[in-house]
Amino acid sequence: MKDKEIERIIKLEEKRQKGVVNLIASENYVSRDVLRALGSVFTNKYAEGYPGARYYGGNEIVDKIENLVKTRALKLFGLSSKNWNVNAQPYSGSPANLAVYLALVPLGQNPPAGRARIMGMSLSMGGHLTHGHKVSVTGKLWNWIHFGVNKKTELLDYGEIRKMARREKPKLIVAGFTAYSRVIDFKKLRKICDEVKAIFMVDMSHFAGLVAGGAYPSPFPYADIITTTTHKTLRGPRAAIIFSKKEFSQAVDKAVFPGLQGGPHVNQIAAIAVCLKEAMSPAFKKYAKQIVKNARALARELQKRGWRIISGGTDSHLFLVDTWARGLSGKTAQELLEAEKIIVNKNTIPFDNRSPFDPSGIRIGTAAVTTQGMKEKDMLKIAERIDKILSK
Repeated sequence: MKDKEIERIIKLEEKRQKGVVNLIASENYVSRDVLRALGSVFTNKYAEGYPGARYYGGNEIVDKIENLVKTRALKLFGLSSKNWNVNAQPYSGSPANLAVYLALVPLGQNPPAGRARIMGMSLSMGGHLTHGHKVSVTGKLWNWIHFGVNKKTELLDYGEIRKMARREKPKLIVAGFTAYSRVIDFKKLRKICDEVKAIFMVDMSHFAGLVAGGAYPSPFPYADIITTTTHKTLRGPRAAIIFSKKEFSQAVDKAVFPGLQGGPHVNQIAAIAVCLKEAMSPAFKKYAKQIVKNARALARELQKRGWRIISGGTDSHLFLVDTWARGLSGKTAQELLEAEKIIVNKNTIPFDNRSPFDPSGIRIGTAAVTTQGMKEKDMLKIAERIDKILSK
């Protein structure tokens, strides 16, 4: 590389990544093939529009790569092109979610004040910023009502969700999480949606790779719309995909382009194609199952050492630790661990009374360390290190 300053910084980051235990739940390590696709000549191409309907010339090869992504995405999750459409153009997960809201809950159709049009999980309880948080544009443009977890069990309370939905009658109900460790009952939520005539959307960004590998229940038999990033458990580039039932696909496509975006990042789309093929392998299925095994082993061992795990455990790749129960804020815990090269993120826990900038817990995920080949025995060692560092 001619730019030696950038080359030096890249090498520093490579060294950092190799020298830490990465327990960030939303991060992973991509393959060399994914990196090669990201750095390919597709970076040079402008491709506004969709396959067969571009606004620029020279896109016959781009059309092939985008159509290949659609074919592979449907195959990976066992879907039929007769019923489902795939949009591979969203730059990332946040614009993907925004596109769905724009498509299905048009601006100007909000109800009177106090009446919700979209319903989803609160950020403070484990949802995502783009599930209508007040600081997000999604929370500014639409009226939302948020559900959380039961205070005693710290699990989703489907009876309470049903009551909310019947009272508010939202047009769209969103399921998905960034910090909820348990399996979502998609069947129960589908019944609630049917009862109140709501569209059912699932944001599976965190657990898409687990679904692909058969380690987490699939939302596809129940949802109308499914969004996902490709860079977490799916182990691909920083990008996103939207799956939509045919009746919604035209509106979703128009919301992505020209509604929100111009030309797609074709190099990202090429890298998505690579990661989707990798996820079809038998090795990936073993990998997905090992992620969950590792998360459960790490959570159990921390529990044995006296740390309170939110909801008592995990069914996925992540879990929350209540560090404040031992007098340690999440920010302090994160800093102490990072000083010893264990990387986590501070995180609010359900019914947290502390600030999100210095909350009561930390979030731990095992996708990245599983990519490095770690197993349950390694999780026991990591738990021992975490306990030792935070118990000083």
